[in-house]
Amino acid sequence: MMQELLQYLFTGITSGAIYAIIAVGYSMLYNSTELINFAQGEFVMIGGMSLMTFWGVLKIPLPFSILLAVAVTALCGLIFERLAIRTAKKDNHVVLIIITVGASIFLRGAAMILWGKEPHSVAQFTSFPPINIGGAVIVFQSLWIIIGALIIAVALDFFYRRSLTGKAMTACAINMRAARLTGIPAGFMVLLAFVISSSTGAVAGSMIGPITMCSYDMGTVLGLKGFCAAMLGGLGSLWGSLAGGIILGILESLGAGYISSGVKDATAFLALLMILYFRPGGLFGKKDIKRF
Repeated sequence: MMQELLQYLFTGITSGAIYAIIAVGYSMLYNSTELINFAQGEFVMIGGMSLMTFWGVLKIPLPFSILLAVAVTALCGLIFERLAIRTAKKDNHVVLIIITVGASIFLRGAAMILWGKEPHSVAQFTSFPPINIGGAVIVFQSLWIIIGALIIAVALDFFYRRSLTGKAMTACAINMRAARLTGIPAGFMVLLAFVISSSTGAVAGSMIGPITMCSYDMGTVLGLKGFCAAMLGGLGSLWGSLAGGIILGILESLGAGYISSGVKDATAFLALLMILYFRPGGLFGKKDIKRF
C-alpha cells in the first residue's frame, strides 16, 4: 500500500515538474505583459523536437543540443512577438489572446510538415539506473526535470526581484504608458519577455522528450495543463506556478492510480474549474483579479 502510494507520488511529482516549467513560462510572460500566450505549449513542442533533431539525428553533444534547441525556440518566440503581437492593430487583450491561439495552430501545422506525424523518441540524458526508495522507483530523468524546474523558478525570481531589467519588465506590466514616460524601452521589454518565456518552454520540451515521445501535437495538452497549473498556483506567481504544477501532477497521478486512468486528463480541467469558482486568483496568487 505504502509502496503504491510512493510510486504514485514520484510519478505525480515528475509530471508536476513538467507542468510547473510550462506554468512558469505562462506566469513569466503574464508578469511582464499581462498577456496569456496559448502558443506556449507549441514552444514546448519546438524545444522537444529541436532537441531530437540536434541530439538524436545530427549527433551534436547533449549540452550544445539543449542550447541550440533553446536558441531555435527563443528565435521563434522573437519572430512571433515581432510579426504577430506587435503588429496587431488593437492591443486589446482578447484580440491578442486570439492571435496566440491562431499562432498555436500555425506552429502545430508547420511542425507536422517539418517533422512529420510520427512520434520520435529521445534518449535519457544519463544512463544511471533507476533509484529505488521504499520499493518505489524513480528514473534519473525525473530528477533532471525536478532540478530544472527549481533552477528556472529560482533564476526567474532572482531576475525579477534583483535585476534592473526584471523590475523594468514588471513596471511595463503594471502600466505600459507610465513605464515609457520614465524612459523604459517598453517594446524591448515585451520582446524580451517573449524570448524568455519561449526559452522556458524549450527547456521543458527538452526535458520531457526522454520520458514521453516527441510529436508535432505534444504541445496542445501540455500547454493546457501548464495553463491549469499556472491558474491553480496563481497566474503571475512564479513560486505559485511551481507549486500549482506539482499539486496538479500529484492529483493526476493519484486520480489515475486509485480511480481510473481515464480521469487523468479530466483532473487538470476539474481543478481549473474548481479554482476559478472558489479562488479565481489561485492558491498563491493575488486575491483581487481583473476580468478582460
